[in-house]
Amino acid sequence: MFNRGESADNEPCGSVESKNSLKMGLKPEEDKRPSKLAIMDDETSDAPRGLGRRHFVTFMLFLGMANAYIMRTNMSVAIVAMVNHSALPVIAEHLDTECGVDHSNSTSASQDGDFEWNSTLQGYILSSFFYGYVLTQIPFGILSKRYGARLFLGIGMLINSVFGLLVPIAAHAGYEWLIFIRFIQGLGEGPIVPCSHAMLAKWIPPNERSRMGAAVYAGAQFGTVISMPLSGLLSEYGFSGGWPSIFYVFGLIGTVWCLGFLFFVSEDPEQCKRIKENEKKYILNSLWGTAGSSSPPIPWRKILMSMPFWAIMLAHMGQNYGYETLMTELPTFMRQVLHFSIKDNGFVSALPYLCMWLFSMFISVVADWMLSSGRLNHTQVRKIINSIGEYGPAIGLFIAANTGCNPAATVAVLAIGVGLNGGIYSGFKVNHLDLSPRFAGILMAFTNCLANLTGLLAPIVAGYIIEGRPTQAQWRKVFYIAAGIYMFCATFYNIFGSGRRQDWDNPAEDEAIAKKAAEKKAAKLEKKAPNNQTQETAH
Repeated sequence: MFNRGESADNEPCGSVESKNSLKMGLKPEEDKRPSKLAIMDDETSDAPRGLGRRHFVTFMLFLGMANAYIMRTNMSVAIVAMVNHSALPVIAEHLDTECGVDHSNSTSASQDGDFEWNSTLQGYILSSFFYGYVLTQIPFGILSKRYGARLFLGIGMLINSVFGLLVPIAAHAGYEWLIFIRFIQGLGEGPIVPCSHAMLAKWIPPNERSRMGAAVYAGAQFGTVISMPLSGLLSEYGFSGGWPSIFYVFGLIGTVWCLGFLFFVSEDPEQCKRIKENEKKYILNSLWGTAGSSSPPIPWRKILMSMPFWAIMLAHMGQNYGYETLMTELPTFMRQVLHFSIKDNGFVSALPYLCMWLFSMFISVVADWMLSSGRLNHTQVRKIINSIGEYGPAIGLFIAANTGCNPAATVAVLAIGVGLNGGIYSGFKVNHLDLSPRFAGILMAFTNCLANLTGLLAPIVAGYIIEGRPTQAQWRKVFYIAAGIYMFCATFYNIFGSGRRQDWDNPAEDEAIAKKAAEKKAAKLEKKAPNNQTQETAH
């Protein structure tokens, strides 16, 4: 299953040494390195000691990812406080008495909000963000390759943060306005993943990708861990009536981060004025053929015909469906079935993501150790770690659906299952960088777009299933569907995935491709020339 027959020679090239030309199947003389890199000293191949500029960029991207997930998850907790549950015309929540009486309802008057939104409408409100989010994935992935990722990421997140401040006003104006504002927020957040991936490709050497990539994407869990409990506290004790303070506080924090990112982060090491020269040489040597100066035409047909690319696509789609099911619906499940109060809801709902954050950091170090040990190649490491990341939560969801009226057991199983989900960051999530360092942002744009189209179905499907019947039996269906999708997509990835740099991303062929394109253009001009002369003679 893990292609053990694949040799280390099939691993992606990351250095300008001639031995890595052989790793790509190239002859040493075919190593077409830029002249400015060829003159660099061999000693720069060693990583500079201590923290460098690439670590600062990683930290800022981590905060950006955290900010992005705060903006998308705070509505999941806030909507519990915004809705007037006791006024909803449902087949009353008293049907779910399998786990006893909901004693938290004794304070329901203080917990109920102003809006009479049924489960289906809540599903559309929660998913409206993702409609905007998916629309900007591919355009920003393509634009970031041509014009750079920094401005798109910073300005997009600034739009997201500023419009977050408008959520309370929009909610009181009508749910249509709220859906519109959340849609705009999604449009602004679209660049976060493809542009972060594009910047990682420019700043992070191959041997540091598991750690750095996991550190950046672990910001998603960190943001969720911060957002859910703090949103619960703000909805209970915050200013402006409680839940509106959630959007004011996080909107302001997001705006501050955007300004800091735009002022202090550069597009790549070559444009950075604050980076030390030895670190710049180390990064540029490691990233031969991936820097912004190397911008060949995008091989669209070859990408779409690549099975390793589709393996990442399926893995990403399964991950997003399961993850969005839990992220958007877990607070509602905690209230309807396990009867947690709003204040406790945020803390309990955040526990699985805290475990996921911690595990993702641990497993990323293990993944890089597995690679550096030389015992396993990139393909094997990615598949092993990704299996933990997707089979783990699938099993956890199956078990959690059958724990019955045991809140402690349910929360513990979900915490462990979702915690293991952290393996995906050192699995398929950084696999784009293995397949194609130069087109990693574009690959991520495509997979993230379709994955989020799948993910936005999660709250809608859950809303239809539990509409008027928030019982254990109905929630069991929600969990079973998510677990089944997890397992199918993880299996597809294990069959067709790869960690080898693909033949269609070969820097040594750029010159030949450019020459061929120039000859083709010249032939067209020559073909037009006789026609033009004939027309002039006739005239």
